[in-house]
Amino acid sequence: MGTEAPDRAAAEGGPGLRHHGDAETGPGLLDFAVNVRAGAPPDWLAERIAASLSGVAAYPDPAPARAAVARRHGRDPAEVLLTAGAAEAFVLLARVLRPCRAVVVHPQFTEPEAALRAAGHPVERVVLPAPRFELDPELVPEEADLVMVGNPTNPTSVLHPAAALERLARPGRVLVVDEAFADCVPGEAESLAGRTGVPGLVVVRSLTKTWGLAGLRAGYVLAEPSTVDLLAGAQPLWSVSTPALAAAAACCEPRALAEAEEWARWLTGRRAELAADLEATGLHVTPAAAASFLLVRAADGRSLRHRLRESGIAVRRGDTFPGLGPDWLRVAVRDRDTSLRLTRTLAELR
Repeated sequence: MGTEAPDRAAAEGGPGLRHHGDAETGPGLLDFAVNVRAGAPPDWLAERIAASLSGVAAYPDPAPARAAVARRHGRDPAEVLLTAGAAEAFVLLARVLRPCRAVVVHPQFTEPEAALRAAGHPVERVVLPAPRFELDPELVPEEADLVMVGNPTNPTSVLHPAAALERLARPGRVLVVDEAFADCVPGEAESLAGRTGVPGLVVVRSLTKTWGLAGLRAGYVLAEPSTVDLLAGAQPLWSVSTPALAAAAACCEPRALAEAEEWARWLTGRRAELAADLEATGLHVTPAAAASFLLVRAADGRSLRHRLRESGIAVRRGDTFPGLGPDWLRVAVRDRDTSLRLTRTLAELR
């Protein structure tokens, strides 16, 4: 565990907290950098979104989607706020909260810290140790009144036990759990989305990853009604578009949940195959991965990333995540044939 200087990569002239996988892609490159499910959205979802366009002359009404999300998680609609992706949720939290000691558990998605810093909040980093990046609640300072953590975590793909996360909750503290990749896990194991009575708990969810909707911007917050009201008060009117609301409602239906569960189980097999193949090329793969990507380390990570790019393959650099350096790379899980193109190229380069 350690604390780092704010946004060290940016301070050294490189990409900073606002660098994301889409910056790694480009024309003609095979994309292992963006961790959105390939081949989505499915036709039935695209048709629902297209059908919603007939209503775009009216202002968006979030009530049906809000009710659908509430039913999906066994919550009251008053505990749900629809957002323009998870990223908007982090901005809203940064705007309305007034923490005295904000802690972000790293390595993790960098937008929560970026949003806090943009709102003028000092941020303390708790960096989980490699190679397993396991959460130890004792590492988080007792005085922290805001704690942000991912589960499963981007970029490590580590799934923290729900019990460990609940140990971070206490009166007087806001605990924000980023569950953008929770539906990558069969049965959504370790999710806190349906938990009530956990003091200060805020769960942030995204529809971007599993359903391939990054361009639509659809997500939501699950929290106590008072917190939802506070966030809603800072949210611009009609922030979530009619097509995004239609997608949110559709993705909460039984058919969609069954399809997501089937994909999560498919993903489990493809991830294990890719991990074994990457290990066979000499890379270290972070163990116990649970999401739609793997975090790997190579002795020559920076050079390897450039050589892969020259060979037509994009992977996500790891050094913009606090706690990681240039030897770390994030690799998205794809179908078997696509993954073999990566591992065969790696074998040739190494």
